[in-house]
Amino acid sequence: MFISLQEPSLYTVKAILILDNDGDRLFAKYYDDTYPSVKEQKAFEKNIFNKTHRTDSEIALLEGLTVVYKSSIDLYFYVIGSSYENELMLMAVLNCLFDSLSQMLRKNVEKRALLENMEGLFLAVDEIVDGGVILESDPQQVVHRVALRGEDVPLTEQTVSQVLQSAKEQIKWSLLR
Repeated sequence: MFISLQEPSLYTVKAILILDNDGDRLFAKYYDDTYPSVKEQKAFEKNIFNKTHRTDSEIALLEGLTVVYKSSIDLYFYVIGSSYENELMLMAVLNCLFDSLSQMLRKNVEKRALLENMEGLFLAVDEIVDGGVILESDPQQVVHRVALRGEDVPLTEQTVSQVLQSAKEQIKWSLLR
């Protein structure tokens, strides 16, 4: 009897996906070449959505991959790893992402709110996972780091609403003194 042991690796996450109620991609980040073309990625996303959107469980084995997922109102969050990956590690990434977004969106984790704050989503995902390696699993730290990065935007790169918001805050603080 021959038992093959996988060599330990830091590269635990193969992909992070966020799909809407129809199974359409809102966010997808693949960390390896399991699905090299966009066509293959979209087919995989449709397959994963069709298998998971009607169930209440949190984990699935699909196409030789471990998939942990969570739904909220009109969004489906997925973290994907290889079949031998620790499900608890993948679930920690999923919970960190969801809890971070929940704090950033003030508990309003829905499609419209997410689309309005896509830059925060990109920053949060980059803080949690880099190249498939899990960097952070504490939502408080992720939200803090995303907030720090958001404050570093120069005035010339801010949107009009951001400039108006910061002007309002400065006026408010000058009146309170």
